[in-house]
Amino acid sequence: MADTKVSHTITTDSRLSTVSNSRIEVENLSHAYQRRQTLDNISFDVSCGEIFGLLGPNGSGKTTLFRILSTLMPATSGTVRILGHDLATEVKAIRNLLGVVFQHPALDVKLTVVENLRHHGHLYGLAGRTLRSRISELLECFGVSDRSTERVERLSGGLQRRVEIAKALLHSPRVLLLDEPTSGLDVATRRQLNNYLGMLAQTEDILVLLTTHLLDDAEACNRVGILDVGKLVAIGAPNELKNQVGGDVILIESRDNETLGTAITERFGVSIVSTDNQLRVECKRGHEFVRNVVAAFPDVIQSVRFGKPTLQDVFVKLTGNPFVERKDRKN
Repeated sequence: MADTKVSHTITTDSRLSTVSNSRIEVENLSHAYQRRQTLDNISFDVSCGEIFGLLGPNGSGKTTLFRILSTLMPATSGTVRILGHDLATEVKAIRNLLGVVFQHPALDVKLTVVENLRHHGHLYGLAGRTLRSRISELLECFGVSDRSTERVERLSGGLQRRVEIAKALLHSPRVLLLDEPTSGLDVATRRQLNNYLGMLAQTEDILVLLTTHLLDDAEACNRVGILDVGKLVAIGAPNELKNQVGGDVILIESRDNETLGTAITERFGVSIVSTDNQLRVECKRGHEFVRNVVAAFPDVIQSVRFGKPTLQDVFVKLTGNPFVERKDRKN
């Protein structure tokens, strides 16, 4: 009987260890710049094979969190474990597991595309045929193989971004961290990149974590964490989060939103949120509400739009704040 208990304990501990070794675990993470709190008691986890997006407007804390996860700065308090390694004590081991794409370019513009990747590969001990093959594979994947011998300074911003991401993937990292990865990319290239990241997470079983303020990028993630002024206000699959919004979303504009909002509430008994110079209403059968509200206030309403909820609507519902840059805060 005693042997059975010991065996059971070992099996359980082994399973927990395996789970821990294949995920990012963030527990009660906080950070402050002097007296200004930029991250406030954040907890979440991300598993290998998953794309996890941190969505929020500028000033929400995304970049601070990204800098901590990419080992560029320590947290004020809390715990971070990356594939079983403690960020506070095992920075060197963690860095070997990471591929990182920063928001601002990190390429040498005076070198060619191939030279940038070759020098980066040497830093990770890659050389010879292995390095050449990996460079060729990635440049082909990102559609820049025909520009491989050109200096980076001659490439467009979008092409430079593709090279940045190829460089981060060169050493086949277990964890890929991307800060606003589609910045500067056109819609078609953004879609291509998001598709490639999805394929990469599944086929290579790597963990992909990205920050973004773009709703399309967040929609392409398996799960999304929504940040607002340093707090993680929601986490879940995009569709699960959007289901929290009660029906259709109607946006109304007028010359006097305050007066109109009061009148609509009294007439129809709906809850009104004033945000970004618009009145926002959530209700079932939005097309019927639009017809009725326009008929009731034809001379006051300037425009009405309605549609299915987006992640931006989730943000507004949960925070009461518009999804815009906070000019008084840094990330």
